Amino acid sequence: MNQAVRKIAFFAGLALGAVGGFYSVKPLARLGNLELGGNRLFGIMVFGTALGALLGALVGPRMAAAGWQLVSWAEGRLHRAPLPDIVSGALGLVVGLIIANLLSPALLRIPFLGTYLSAGVMLLLGYLGAAVLMKKKDDLAGLLGFFRLGGRSERGAASSPVQPKILDTSVIIDGRIADICKTGFVEGPIVIPGFVLEELRHIADSSDVLKRNRGRRGLEVLNRIQKELDVQVQIYEKDVGGFAEVDSKLVKLARLLGGRIITNDFNLNKVAELQGVRVLNINELANSVKPIVLPGEEMTVHVIKDGKEAGQGVAYLDDGTMIVIDGGKRHIGETIGVMVTSVLQTAAGRMIFARPKYPLERAVQ
Repeated sequence: MNQAVRKIAFFAGLALGAVGGFYSVKPLARLGNLELGGNRLFGIMVFGTALGALLGALVGPRMAAAGWQLVSWAEGRLHRAPLPDIVSGALGLVVGLIIANLLSPALLRIPFLGTYLSAGVMLLLGYLGAAVLMKKKDDLAGLLGFFRLGGRSERGAASSPVQPKILDTSVIIDGRIADICKTGFVEGPIVIPGFVLEELRHIADSSDVLKRNRGRRGLEVLNRIQKELDVQVQIYEKDVGGFAEVDSKLVKLARLLGGRIITNDFNLNKVAELQGVRVLNINELANSVKPIVLPGEEMTVHVIKDGKEAGQGVAYLDDGTMIVIDGGKRHIGETIGVMVTSVLQTAAGRMIFARPKYPLERAVQ
């Protein structure tokens, strides 16, 4: 609270206290059956005025400071709250107060308790109206068809505006997001939260060599996305309060902006889905675009190491798919033709099991 507000609160408390002290002397005297007259009455009124002014001057700035803190707290909460929650809460509050106002005349007729019951019903129905409509904002949007508060549009996703894509720290370090953006498959603005940048800087300054290299690679990927690619990049600097963990802040920001999170973090993927936030997982995309291999197909691979089981050899396709070759251990370091025997799809990706072709066909280098 600045000095100007403190001065205003001081003089306002001084004036109100003086007025209150001046006008409260006679009622208090009558209440105590005191006979006041002449100079005595004047002296007591002066004393009451001075005492009231002193109390007002002391209490006024404190009350102003408390009020200022309350206003600042309410402003911060409203600033962080999504616009649909604010609109639906305000509408619910108005509906609740209207219903309470209709009930008020009947409640005021009740002797003694009427006024208190009316005030209590107004507070209760106002709170219930705001709380219920904030939780039912999606149903309200579908009912009114006036503004979007969440969920899918009845006319389909094609009628919805392009949603911003929020980058996670892991997907930036991964680096494949830059190539995906270059292909043009990612629509809408790319949002990079300030707390993600801060985490990247912290990783890049780590004493651990591996972490430091990962952080610097992430910063290089961001620099490439901003300068070399034809995509809209936004840096979201506003603080997403209420959470300490980056994952929780990402989910909160996605709900605030109505966007989607791009990540390859399995845990973040599950947490976001539980809270109704759409996630674009780079690993799922990579698995989806891998070529389909059927048992009986033939391919040429380069065996690079032995497998876990006896006699097995391991090779990799260009997209990183692992091929386990039964009897391939003796061909380590060679390029051979193999025949696919089975394909296993796991959470980590696709594994292909094969065996060497017989008679052995060596691929021409």
